[in-house]
Amino acid sequence: MISRDENAASTELSYIFTFLLGVALLSTFTFWTYNIETATRERWNEGAIEANLDDIAEAIERADTYARNYDNGTYSEKVAWRFTEADETLLSLSLTDTELILIDSTGDLTTQVELSGMGTGHMETQFSISGYTHIWVIHEDGKTRIDTAPL
Repeated sequence: MISRDENAASTELSYIFTFLLGVALLSTFTFWTYNIETATRERWNEGAIEANLDDIAEAIERADTYARNYDNGTYSEKVAWRFTEADETLLSLSLTDTELILIDSTGDLTTQVELSGMGTGHMETQFSISGYTHIWVIHEDGKTRIDTAPL
């Protein structure tokens, strides 16, 4: 004798809905954690770039102080460049009389650090930082400049 038992069908439907709820919750959790990871990585990257620029600016200020105290002297300082998540082939450093500027060709990370401008003079300097782990701050012949190699 054949009977129509619908209990099994409702149990199967509850399994399917439970599975779909689990997939939806896991997808939401994955998206949420991805956004947190991305925001953390971007914040770390911006912090590393800011620290790099601050270190170089401080070295430039020390070179300017040296230049004010010693007219004909030569000064050089090696500043470590921290690794970043940014594509460094797109990044350039530029030094003007009053600013140290990081130029990002995409425009996302372009930033600047104000300098005192109290030194005896700066040379207009710009170069790509791709592949370099150190930046040199050099004062010679009455000019302060940044470069990728020592004197």
